[in-house]
Parts: sequence; structure tokens; C-alpha cells
Amino acid sequence: MPDDFGAIAELGGAAAVELAASTLVARGAKTDKCHNCGAPTFAAYCAVCGQERDTHRRSLWGLAHDFVAEIVSFDSRVLRTVIALLVQPGELPLAFREGRTRRYMPAVRLYLFVSLLFFLVLSITGIALFQIELREIPNAYVVRTTPNGRISIVANGHGGAPIPAVVGGALKAKRLSPGPHSGIATRVHFFGRIGEFHQSITPEGWANIAEIKADVLRAVGNDPHGWMAKNAVAMIEKLARDPAALNAPLTAWIPRVFFLLLPIFALLLAGFYIRQRRKFYFVDHLVFSLSIHSFVFAVLILAIGAAQVLAGGTVAKLIFAAMALYLFVAMKRFYAQGWLITALKFLSLSFMYVVFVLLPVLIMLLVTGFIEG
Repeated sequence: MPDDFGAIAELGGAAAVELAASTLVARGAKTDKCHNCGAPTFAAYCAVCGQERDTHRRSLWGLAHDFVAEIVSFDSRVLRTVIALLVQPGELPLAFREGRTRRYMPAVRLYLFVSLLFFLVLSITGIALFQIELREIPNAYVVRTTPNGRISIVANGHGGAPIPAVVGGALKAKRLSPGPHSGIATRVHFFGRIGEFHQSITPEGWANIAEIKADVLRAVGNDPHGWMAKNAVAMIEKLARDPAALNAPLTAWIPRVFFLLLPIFALLLAGFYIRQRRKFYFVDHLVFSLSIHSFVFAVLILAIGAAQVLAGGTVAKLIFAAMALYLFVAMKRFYAQGWLITALKFLSLSFMYVVFVLLPVLIMLLVTGFIEG
């Protein structure tokens, strides 16, 4: 019965539009057909579907004006969504759960928009998330032979204290011959321009890298389980040539992998709040996960701008603190539990996600990314 009334009301509305259009035509008014639904249109907007009457062949200036007006308007869903995402942790998933969906952009659309914007900004600015600079240190350690014939490795600059070392098949006797040897030190640079840092590897260092690579290849041979060792050596070799070598596989794989991380993070949330499963459905956890990962991309965009005036290491610490604080406050607001229980769940969730999910995935995508490189 309600469906019948709805159909009658819809037909009545269409008939009223037809009657009004006929009356206006009879009085000399000019009518058009709506380009969207085909209904007679005689005003600025279609009375049936609401589309504007004049939408065809707008000028470039008109399109630019509409775009800017939509972005900066205080009534814009885009602007309200951005404000809520950045300064109101937990508001977006809470609005979804409470049914206030018209105020903000849908969670999936927001995630896709922010993630695509991040990679676009990263490409345009030529910024690398991080670069690993390898520096060769002359006389970094000294190899000595003890009276009983054992090898002792002593580091310079450490008070001559012996360094425990495991001598495997990859270390040749000539590299462990008595005397001083060079070593490799690493330094990580965050949010620097690609090409800003350069490696300084001597011919002796390149010879050592080549020997290690040859040793690893001989050790694994045709072993199907040796692919990770092979690509780990390839990673070191590429880093020795380019400090920003890790960024290409990262930017290629992160968009794909994060689609898997989103539901995994939601599953972890569902596990931590299993006692509230009647109150929070899995879709609620998934929308919460989407909002958190959207914030991660948004704060990384801000970090790229901040890195232009602040040191990259300082920016990295600030965004890490911002992400942690945002997640904690969002969990408190969305799940509405006490501060103590929220803090315990926040710490446990963060540890499990970073140690058992995020880091293993990042390591895997780095190694597998070099296969394609």
C-alpha cells in the first residue's frame, strides 16, 4: 500500500509539472527539456530531478569558478569533511554510525581522494619519504688473530672493545685478514628531495659488495627459498647507488597493499571490541579504519609542506606523534569507553598492527618490489 501511494504521488507530481508547462507555453513562456531526466523545464532548475537548466558548454572560467566555489564554500561537504578529518578525530565514522551521512563525503571516496592527492603531491614535489645514505668509514674495525688462532674483530672508536661476530660462509678469509678494514654506516633522511643525497662508496667498498653478492648467489644456488636473500642483496646494491631507491617500490605497492591493510585493521578493531559486537558492526570498524588511513595520507601531505621549512627528522617525529594522538582520541570518541581502557587498547592495537602487520608487509613489498626493478 505505501508503494502504491508513492507511485500515485510521483505520477501526480509529473502530471502537475506537465500541466504547469502547458500553461506557461500557452502564455508564451519558453520551455526546454531537462538534459538529465527529459521532463519539461521552465525555470533555473528541473522540478523533477533538480538539475540546473543551463549546464551545456560552460566556459573554462565558469568551470573554474564552480570548482573554487565548491571547495571554499562553508556549505561544501568537501570543506566540512576536510575540517572534520584533520581536527575532529572520530567525527567521520561517528557521523556514519549515527546516520549523518549527508554532511560529509563517503568514507571510500574520501580515502581514494586523499590517497591519490598524496601520491600526486609526492610526484610533483619530487620528495622522497625517506632516503638511506650509505657512508663508507675507513679503518672502521681491525681484525686481529688471537694466540689460540681465533679471529677477534675490534671496532675503532669503541675503546678497543671486541665485537661479537658470527663468521659465515659469506665472509671470505681475505676480508678477515689481519689489519684495518673499512665499514659502512647508514643515515636515514626523511622528506628530502630526490637527488639531494649521494653515496660515497670507494672501489674497495664496491668490491666487497660484489663479493658478498657472489657469495650469496653461490650459497642459495637454485634453492627456491633463496629468493629473499637474493633480493635483499640486490636492495643493498641499489641503495649503494641511489639513496632514494626504496621510494619507487614503495609508491608502486603502497596503494595496492593498503587495500588489504584496511580490512585487517578493521578486523583487529572488531577483535578488541568484540564485547560490543551488537553495538558496532564490522562496517563501522571498516569506516573507522578508512578514516584513520585517510588521516595518515592527509598528514603526510602536510608533512611534505612542513619539510620545506623544518628538518626532515623533526617532521617525521611530529607526524608520528600526530598519528598516535589522533588514533587515541578517535578511539575514545568513537567507541566511547573510559580513558584507561582506551589507552590499553590503543597501545595493544598499535603494537600488533605495526609489528605483526605493517612492518612485515613493508619489508615484503620492498623485497618483492626490487624483483620488478
